[in-house]
Amino acid sequence: MAKALNAALRDSLAADERVIVFGEDVGQLGGVFRITDGLLADFGDKRCFDTPLAEAGIVGFAVGLAMSGLRPVVEMQFDAFAYPAFEQITSHVAKLRNRTRGQLSVPIVIRVPYAGGIGGVEHHCDSSEAYYAHTPGLKVVMPATVADAYSLLREAIADPDPVVFMEPKKLYFASEEVTLPATMPGFGRAVVRRPGRDATLVTYGAAVPVALEAAEAARDEGWDLEVIDLRTIVPFDDETVTASVRRTGRCVVIQEAQGFAGVGAEIAARVQERCFHSLHAPVLRVAGLDIPYPAPKLEHIHLPGVDRILDAVARLQWDDQPDPTWVAA
Repeated sequence: MAKALNAALRDSLAADERVIVFGEDVGQLGGVFRITDGLLADFGDKRCFDTPLAEAGIVGFAVGLAMSGLRPVVEMQFDAFAYPAFEQITSHVAKLRNRTRGQLSVPIVIRVPYAGGIGGVEHHCDSSEAYYAHTPGLKVVMPATVADAYSLLREAIADPDPVVFMEPKKLYFASEEVTLPATMPGFGRAVVRRPGRDATLVTYGAAVPVALEAAEAARDEGWDLEVIDLRTIVPFDDETVTASVRRTGRCVVIQEAQGFAGVGAEIAARVQERCFHSLHAPVLRVAGLDIPYPAPKLEHIHLPGVDRILDAVARLQWDDQPDPTWVAA
């Protein structure tokens, strides 16, 4: 995935001279995760350059450049490092088109390496997508595969509006042989990663491989689970999700972020509103615990895993059966 993201940046820089890449250590070092490796050497320090350690300044600078006609791609070195830039993102990046009645656009891509699974410490493993998804004016992209990492980043850079592009750190060095088809699904199109008939697992980003692993393990229990990868949470693909849940009658939403007021809660509400008469059991969520990110040796307890997903599916299988106490009464 790291190589795919690097290729997407490289191809975008080559295709459009307005594209520029900057952030902390993205130049000489090539980024902490080497996503920008070689871009400084190939495109020069006017197109790829390092900035001071000042996230609010990085994004504020990008706003001015975008207003001037450029297409900045900025990197927030780690997820929680982006919080100092949050005021710039919510007050200016997300609102300038509306504030100017469409006279100004800000085609900025804010790359955010996010989520855990790498043994990182506090401020290095947050899943902060709910903050951005709650902000009108931002598109929020969550790739889970190598092919999507490339195609969605290319689309994000070409988009006329701001995009928060969240990259799952633990998947940076996941390998996958990829031949891109002539056309790829764009923003707002989810994909079915695994078809199934008994229940639908809805997820995105870092949690997709875990959901797929759980679906394979569920075969031993006799459950055939469908896995939907949202790919983007803003815009959201109601059509694909609701079509699946109406067919299976059961739904589990999986996210790595803490559960309370998360993206999974919005998904569960949308499914319940649109599929109420097709549901055989309540929509359930499997999420991170409602705690600050734990120490590295404890993150496996915090993060959703196969066992927790299968426990939720087991509840779905039982909840549609009549309560024996009620039947006896």
